[in-house]
Amino acid sequence: MKSIDQVNFKGKRALVRVDYNVPLDANMEVTSTTRIERTRDTVRKITGDGGIAILMSHLGRPKGQVVDSMSLRHIVPAVSKVMEQEVIFLGDVLAPDIKERVNALTPGSIALLENLRFHAEEEKGDVAFAEKLASLGNVYVNDAFGTAHRAHASTTIIARFFPGNAYAGYLLYNEDSSLQKALTHCQRPFTAIIGGVKISTKIGIIENLLDKVDNLIITGGMSYTFRKAFGVGIGTSVFEPDMVDTALHIVKRSFCKGVNLYLPVDSVCSDQFSADANVMVTEDTAIPDGWMGMDIGPKTIASFARVIADSRTILWNGPAGVFEFDRFSKGTKAMATCVAAATASGAYSLIGGGDSITAVNKFGLQDLISYISTGGGAMLEYLEGITLPGIEALNNN
Repeated sequence: MKSIDQVNFKGKRALVRVDYNVPLDANMEVTSTTRIERTRDTVRKITGDGGIAILMSHLGRPKGQVVDSMSLRHIVPAVSKVMEQEVIFLGDVLAPDIKERVNALTPGSIALLENLRFHAEEEKGDVAFAEKLASLGNVYVNDAFGTAHRAHASTTIIARFFPGNAYAGYLLYNEDSSLQKALTHCQRPFTAIIGGVKISTKIGIIENLLDKVDNLIITGGMSYTFRKAFGVGIGTSVFEPDMVDTALHIVKRSFCKGVNLYLPVDSVCSDQFSADANVMVTEDTAIPDGWMGMDIGPKTIASFARVIADSRTILWNGPAGVFEFDRFSKGTKAMATCVAAATASGAYSLIGGGDSITAVNKFGLQDLISYISTGGGAMLEYLEGITLPGIEALNNN
């Protein structure tokens, strides 16, 4: 996959697929510009070379209909502020005068097309629609890792109309390189921390990681399904009845693969799902009737901390407990602190998943992590070992 460092954009019109599916408030103002900021270096590379950056994205799920609240014109002020220059709104890609508007752009300009998903052809991966998009530029840049797992017209199909001229923007390139560094070129011991509520949403990831990691830490709500599988009392804790056999399968596979599997040995519990519920800490793995697990306990924190401290590569996806409630955030905070400390000692750390990122930001440790992936669903599929169409299109170009 070629990076944009391999091309000089002077005199070129670069069609740049970005992921500006950003949150808007009731006044149609952007409430978080993180996704826009992550593409700034790519856009500045293009305009700094003397090229024209034509940005294209989706917003929301209009399902092929024009929905005013999902128009990308609402985000133009935010994009202009982040890029520190005026961003020209080009309007719909199929507008009769779109080529005239594009031809009027001058070197160094930044322009933004209307929401691509206003056309059903985008999500269908329609070849003709991709060709119309391609006609607006002479170089293609994909910087939307968050949609790289979708074979849409603007993320995958379009690359075929730019033979030898399709490149990865800095965001997508760095996401791919960082995940490769963890999964393929890792230093050992390699430890994966997988948390969250459900095994069912992470089973593909766990199965794939069992062929790669030395240590697997299971935490969060999914750990109660494992305890249930062992016949241990879990009180009223959340668990997945239909995943009990799967949990046992994971335990057996870990043993056969020589992977060290770590599960919680104590819990912080409450008598109801509430921030001000009564709290108790168990002495061992079992949780009494009438109580639910909300966080890992001090013995578990100490056990996990030793493993993380000895690791050279760490992948973390999913919190250790209900960290949104301060009384049950100690486990997740401890995990974040341990990962940050190991990173400071020379380990490579990669964190992904909305809750994990939120937790790291909440505890102010985001700058102490080697790489934070914002890929969402794309990152999860990548961790499962699934080839992402958007990346494959660039690799084959």
